[in-house]
Parts: sequence; structure tokens; C-alpha cells
Amino acid sequence: MKTRILVAAIGLPLLLVVVLVLPSVATAILVAAMCILAAYELMIGAGYVKHVRLFAYSSLMALLVCVWSWLEMPRAFGMLGIMIYLCALFGEMLAAHTELKLRTVCVAIFAGLIIPYMLSALVRLRIFPNGKFYILTAFLLTMIPDTGAYFTGMFLGKRKLCPVISPNKTVEGAVGGAAATVICMILYTLILQVGFHFKVNYFYTILYGILGAGGSILGDLTFSVIKRQAKIKDYGTLLPGHGGILDRFDSTIVVAPLVEMLLLIIPFAVK
Repeated sequence: MKTRILVAAIGLPLLLVVVLVLPSVATAILVAAMCILAAYELMIGAGYVKHVRLFAYSSLMALLVCVWSWLEMPRAFGMLGIMIYLCALFGEMLAAHTELKLRTVCVAIFAGLIIPYMLSALVRLRIFPNGKFYILTAFLLTMIPDTGAYFTGMFLGKRKLCPVISPNKTVEGAVGGAAATVICMILYTLILQVGFHFKVNYFYTILYGILGAGGSILGDLTFSVIKRQAKIKDYGTLLPGHGGILDRFDSTIVVAPLVEMLLLIIPFAVK
């Protein structure tokens, strides 16, 4: 526990400096590195893919997704990159005949394209007008549900939420995490309104809190299922006490694109 707290105490401020203080290119570089490491953890670390070239293609694709997001390149460039990537994967499958299974290629696509596109929502949020406030929203909606659920479950937890997937999670913890998220979002929105002169919608704010808490739980449980299937405890050891990138940012993979979508449809705060 001490190691976990120490890593969080050092890592969180560094993360916030990169995404809030440094230019947006720093966020793009950081997210690109996270996507490549996540691809490695899922493909190689979890033992799903033992094909070096598939990992190389997927790593390159993960990098290019982040570059595409940061440069706000036209959709056609993204489609071209995806087609080349898929052709390379399918070419490897054809060359290997029956030795390279479709499920292995699908894991590569998930690791090299799906996860990077979802996680690179952080990059796209950062380059929004007033993007610093929106990327912080994504992190709040990722961290608060987990923290709120932990403390609520510690004191009030009785009914298991998903005992097979995550034995420590409780229904009471999930409800407490959602309530804490809504409260924190309201306070954050109030700060944006009073301190930074944003025009806000508190009904949307509450909706963000509820959906964000749900997305956080979904991301956490989904990647827990993958770990159970792979029979591993953690995806990696990069972050002592926390595991790997996929252990620490599993919820962010779902929450970040959720926030991006909600901001495009029903922004809770505009300036």
C-alpha cells in the first residue's frame, strides 16, 4: 500500500504537469507511449500474441493514431492508415496459412487500433478550445469513481458487484463512487462557472457524473475479465503497486472517449 501511495503521489502531479502545463504535443507524446506500452502488455505480456511483426505493426499503428489525433488530420488519412494496417495483418495471416489464427489478429487489432483510438481521446480533448479543463474532466471521471467506491465499500460494502471478476467490488461501493463523482463534478463545474466564467449546465453535469462513473466501472471490469482469461495478476510492473498501463488506465480507455462524445453532443460547460 505504501508503494502504491508513493507512486501515485509522484506520478499524478507529473501527469497533470504534462497534460495541463506543457504544450499539447507533450500530451500526444505521453499518450502515444502509453498506447505502445498498452499494446505490448496486452499482446506480449498477457501472452495473446507471440508474433513479433504483428506487435511491430500494432505499435506503429498505435503511434500513428495519436499523431492523427494531435494533428487533426482528415478522416481520409485515418482510413488509409487503417486499411494499410489491416492489409499488413491479413497478409501475415495468409502467409502463415493456418498457423496464425484469426483470434490472434483480432487481439492485435484491439491492441493496435481500438485501444489507441479510445485512449487518444485524451489528445483530442487536450486540443479542444479550453481543452485543459476538459481533459481534467476525463481524469476526474476516471479517478473519483474508483476512490469513492473504495472508501464506501470499505465502510458500507456488503453485496458483491461481480464476485468472479473482481471480488473486492461491492454494489454499495459502486453507488457511493457514483454519488462522489456527481458531487465532485458539480463542485468542478461551479469552479468553472465562478472562477473561469464558463457557461454551464448543471443537469448535463449530473449526467456526466453518472455516465462517467458507469464508464469507469465498465472499463475496470472489462480489463479485469481479460486478465482472468489470460490468467495473469497484472498487465505489467511499470507502475509499482499499480501494475501496468492497462491496470492503471483501464477506466480511462472508456471514460476519455465518452467525455469526448458528450462534449460534442451536450457540453456541460462552454466558454
